Amino acid sequence: MTMACVGLYGMVSYAVSRRTREMGIRLALGAERGRVVALMVRGGLALVAVGAALGLAVALSTGFLMEGFLIGVATLDPVALLAAPVLLGAVAGLAAYVPARRAARVDPVEALRSE
Repeated sequence: MTMACVGLYGMVSYAVSRRTREMGIRLALGAERGRVVALMVRGGLALVAVGAALGLAVALSTGFLMEGFLIGVATLDPVALLAAPVLLGAVAGLAAYVPARRAARVDPVEALRSE
């Protein structure tokens, strides 16, 4: 789970930081910093939500297929099925928020010159 969190943090923060130029353009055109940050966070969380839904579906179907091999864990264990998506969602939210907030503080002219 730790490796999944680290990998997800790296991927989401990299994807958001790559959009610094876009954020600079939006800010130069008069967008509010808070709305730009919220847009980036929503974009990062949307992909994680799709992944969580697909992962939950695969986990449920695989759990029913492998029911005989599960020892000490119920097939529909709510803690096991909800803890991973909630934790990964929180990590992804943080991973999207930190670089988006940092990029929103940059002067729009600096952001446009960065690439």
